[in-house]
Amino acid sequence: MNKYRVDVQGMTCTGCEEHIAVALEAIGAKEIQADFRKGEAIFELPEDMEVEKAKKAIADAKYQPGKAEEVQKPKAMQPDEEGEYDYIIIGSGGAAFSSAIEAVKHGAKVAMIERGTVGGTCVNIGCVPSKTLLRAGEINHLARNNPFIGLHTSANEVDLAPLVKQKEELVTDLRNKKYVDLIEDYGFELIKGEARFIDEHTIEVDGLKLSAKRFLIATGAAPAVPAISGLEEVDYLTSTTLLELKKVPKRLTIIGSGYIGVELGQLFHHLGSEVTLMQRSSRLFKEYDPEISEALTKALTAQGIRLVTDASYERIEQVGEVKKVYIEVDGQRRIIESEQLLIAAGRTPNTESLNLQAAGVETGRLGEIRIDDYAKTSNERIYAAGDVTLGPQFVYVAAYQGRVAAGNAVGGQKAKLDLAIVPGVTFSAPAVATVGLTEQQAKESGYDVITSVLSLEAVPRAQVNRETTGVFKLVADAKTRKLLGGHIVAENAGDVIYAVTLAVKFGLTIENLSDTLAPYLTMAEGVKLAALTFDKDVSQLSCCAG
Repeated sequence: MNKYRVDVQGMTCTGCEEHIAVALEAIGAKEIQADFRKGEAIFELPEDMEVEKAKKAIADAKYQPGKAEEVQKPKAMQPDEEGEYDYIIIGSGGAAFSSAIEAVKHGAKVAMIERGTVGGTCVNIGCVPSKTLLRAGEINHLARNNPFIGLHTSANEVDLAPLVKQKEELVTDLRNKKYVDLIEDYGFELIKGEARFIDEHTIEVDGLKLSAKRFLIATGAAPAVPAISGLEEVDYLTSTTLLELKKVPKRLTIIGSGYIGVELGQLFHHLGSEVTLMQRSSRLFKEYDPEISEALTKALTAQGIRLVTDASYERIEQVGEVKKVYIEVDGQRRIIESEQLLIAAGRTPNTESLNLQAAGVETGRLGEIRIDDYAKTSNERIYAAGDVTLGPQFVYVAAYQGRVAAGNAVGGQKAKLDLAIVPGVTFSAPAVATVGLTEQQAKESGYDVITSVLSLEAVPRAQVNRETTGVFKLVADAKTRKLLGGHIVAENAGDVIYAVTLAVKFGLTIENLSDTLAPYLTMAEGVKLAALTFDKDVSQLSCCAG
């Protein structure tokens, strides 16, 4: 028997599911699972029967069959690979749920282990809560600082407690809809507790021993705490606890100016705090091209955020409610004081409690799990995905890795991870978005590089918004003129970068971009203008002329 999954439109209730089942049974289908919520039917057919016959039976039952795909049966296990489950997933975030859903599609019996709150970082303490508060901060900032003459707006002091309560209600709603409710929908098992490996076949969860043929580790990462003298005696905040504050601090100091530090620093600046961002490196986002760093630095400092670079941390102390950070900059000793101190110095993988050595799983210098191109660890039974691998720290990357891992682990597939083209966004104002190679990376890769740099002042959408601090930069191969990378500092840069991602992924040329119509007075027009900038001065063009 061959197993298939067919998309089905027109089902609206369990009665429809029964109609589909009856129609498929009539042609000899077995193990039928019709689901009106998912809009699909999964079934087995005799090896000599084409799936088109099943699609015709569905159509004859007055439903609309769509895409059909063969479901690979789980790879045959060796006699020593038996277990209570086909697949045990440790963690319950984006990577874990994506992997569980994919594994169920392959017919696997799946268990998910979670020691805390279901849903992982993104929905609970990361993307969702921070971005909704960032939006609130932007509105408050614009009310106090709108750029239009004759438009009189103002804002009172922020009442943070109800704002945080509203944020928590949104988090709860999305956690239930996008995570908790799916457990029953897809039929895998959730087991609460802390997991640790006993051997490569077995884990222990709060005294309960569970075995599986394959495992996925998707335990995520947590805020890293730097080794600074006195920090352990100070009441500092992390990216998690900062979003739980009920009152806007008068002064906020942030150690670390990566994307987390920048986003949260600007958030609280917009809510009314005096914010100081500190970092050891000489410029913001040093892994990006200098034009990106310069544009963001200009924007943040113009808004009134204090930026301290090249800082050496000597010690930290707390006097009453005041936190004092002792630093040295350019040979001069300084003291930065504030009511709240945020540590935003990166992330550390959650692997300490897993007892990975018992399972033969190798880790890197920072405790991250090392995986190969197939998401497999040093133990071929065990896979890993998401932030615990310290790959690109994005939930969409984690979900992709989890899906590939499941297909390989229980679906008999041999799919390689492809993370060559990964867009990234920092949700600051203006936003920073990037994809592909920087100019320096392209040169190091051996390309003969050409670039275009377009100031946001040349983009009509920015002019009418009266927000012209920013830049578009494109990196291309001089020989083929194919786009290698794109980097943007602008409002809505995160929306625009998807078009650049497609251009880089599919090898579009400068001419492909410059010859394509772009809607006027959109930020996306900046991509076309930046493409034109390779060969001409766009300031000498009329509106929409190319």
